[in-house]
Amino acid sequence: MLGVFIVDIVVYLITLAVAYLVGSLPTGYLAGRVKGLDIRTVGSGNIGATNAFRILGTKVGVLVLLVDALKGFCACSFVAPVVVHFFPSMKSQEDYLALAAGVGAILGHNFTCWLRFKGGKGVATSAGVLFALSLPAAGTAVVVWAAVFTVSRYVSLASISAAVSLPVAAWFWHGSSAKFWVFVGLGLMAIIKHKSNIRRLLSGTENRIVARKKNTIE
Repeated sequence: MLGVFIVDIVVYLITLAVAYLVGSLPTGYLAGRVKGLDIRTVGSGNIGATNAFRILGTKVGVLVLLVDALKGFCACSFVAPVVVHFFPSMKSQEDYLALAAGVGAILGHNFTCWLRFKGGKGVATSAGVLFALSLPAAGTAVVVWAAVFTVSRYVSLASISAAVSLPVAAWFWHGSSAKFWVFVGLGLMAIIKHKSNIRRLLSGTENRIVARKKNTIE
């Protein structure tokens, strides 16, 4: 029994590690380097899609957004099945391994080992994870994000609102305690990563996205 438990733990750690590496690709930073600048030193200093839109332009921003989202989606959709292929006894736990892979990918994006464990805020990568794990919950979060952004024009406030909606949407659509608590964790992580934005929102110094700029989530 103890041996089986140890194997299970090792498999989950392998899943987390592989997914972390998938998520750790610093897309915005690499895109900036191609343009000849370090995106961490300009704009908000973040390597996510919002700063990429502002500093590198719409086309590059869209690319960064899509790749960051794909990191989360691919980690959940492919890492878990590959792990199960090598450990067939874990087939019954594939859904939980996919949850672990999603967490690993977001950790990789937020704390990438390639940039001294400083990364983005994980919104796009979290969106990719959501679309892989729960399309209805993902759709709910997108609607919340779009509604708050349309009214406020604050990307950060929209992202925080979407993060808060995650566990509620997961429980509403699935009634799954596992997904509920995982999304609680992911939501809290996103909110913590936005702490500087929260301070600026409270002080009234946060930047708005004006209508003529076609920017999107970080």
